[in-house]
Amino acid sequence: MSIILLLYEFEVNVTENTSVRQAKNPKVLQDWRPEDPAFWNTQGQKIARRNLWISVPCLLLGFCVWMLFSTVAVNLNKMGFNFTTEQLFMMTAIPSVSGAILRVPYSFMIPLFGGRRWTAISTLFLLLPCLWLGFAVQDTATSYHTFLIIALLCGFGGANFASSMANISFFFPRAQQGGALGINGGLGNLGVSVMQLVAPLVVSVAIFGLFVPGAAGRTFWLENAAWIWVPFLLVTALAAWFGMNDIASSKASIRQQLPVLKRGHLWVMSVLYLAAFGSFIGFSAGFAMLTKTQFPQVEFMHYAFFGPFIGALARSFGGILSDKLGGVRVTLVNYMLMAVFAALLFLTLPVNGQGGNFIAFFTLFMLLFLTAGLGSGSTYQMIALIFRQLTAEKALAQGATVESAQREAVTDTAAALGFISSIGAIGGFFIPRAFGMSLALTGSPEGAMKVFLLFYIVCALITWWCYGRKGSLQMKP
Repeated sequence: MSIILLLYEFEVNVTENTSVRQAKNPKVLQDWRPEDPAFWNTQGQKIARRNLWISVPCLLLGFCVWMLFSTVAVNLNKMGFNFTTEQLFMMTAIPSVSGAILRVPYSFMIPLFGGRRWTAISTLFLLLPCLWLGFAVQDTATSYHTFLIIALLCGFGGANFASSMANISFFFPRAQQGGALGINGGLGNLGVSVMQLVAPLVVSVAIFGLFVPGAAGRTFWLENAAWIWVPFLLVTALAAWFGMNDIASSKASIRQQLPVLKRGHLWVMSVLYLAAFGSFIGFSAGFAMLTKTQFPQVEFMHYAFFGPFIGALARSFGGILSDKLGGVRVTLVNYMLMAVFAALLFLTLPVNGQGGNFIAFFTLFMLLFLTAGLGSGSTYQMIALIFRQLTAEKALAQGATVESAQREAVTDTAAALGFISSIGAIGGFFIPRAFGMSLALTGSPEGAMKVFLLFYIVCALITWWCYGRKGSLQMKP
């Protein structure tokens, strides 16, 4: 970390003190015009795609770290700890709190630091919770509050989403925003399923046995669930530092970005994104624990990755589909389907510990993951179009040039994407907590599910009223 910070300080001194040296720095793009077809086809597209495909694995690893406790918490008591079900649910929920809160400052970091620098630094920071958690799970004297602190640090992985999506939004023209953001966010979201697939496999092998005293006599290595990501974090951070770019025209102070918070559409889209992405990340964090409470006879951990995997792929498809059919149409139908699937879930649950249908329960949750992913992609496409359109129109009406209006629109859009993503991440806290509280109070998750069902219906109505009916805001592609 200190090496990277020294590199950063050195580069800031070089690039900011001399404009001539900055112009010669190949990592800083002085001329960036993605809306210009000639520029885009000759050089812009190649540069944008390179930055996108380096951004994806960095973001994927961020989600791996963010959701570590969704797998680790389920196995802690197997290591000799004695935590209650509510405490374990809290551990899975806490990373979403810090991830959501930190997304607010992270959403402003790209215009301040540059996409290349911030991606590398924020990826390296994730080494801290991974290394610490690996040692903590080996000592049964580790307190519940220590695990909560580590869980909070894992939230930094979720915060990376805000800066990553804001950064990629600078690189692509408006007509390709849905696809680009869908790929970055969707494949980044795959980190949840990658972690839930890889972690149960590596904990059964002494991969780091040389570094663990007494490893020879063990058959379960929970520390591997955290340590397995360390070498990949190092590699991707270096790839970001040496392979990505900063865009000179994306520079903006926090003060220049704050006016976006006054837009009513920011708060409307925050609610819609909360229902989509909040459901995806909340179900990813709490689904394994919920299944264990409802169907304890099912050995579920080797199948937990399916839901996040489906949702992540669906996000990419949701963005691309929205570019073709329109984000409003996709979002509206999506929330209607989520309400239907949530209602059907009530028919699959055990009553007083008896009955229930695990196959139907699992299938409906997979459909909820699918629609949550589609909705995450379609709402993000809507956000990009809304804020680019409204900001550009306002700037042009005030006499700005086309170029400056487009630059202001891109900056506002990046800030909106980051802020709205922080609201969506709150779902990762509330959904596991809602399940935990409902189970503690009534012995059933039905109370929490009724709230989710009502919320999806409300979001369908909001989408139609604000963007789908005649007289509402009409977005231009």
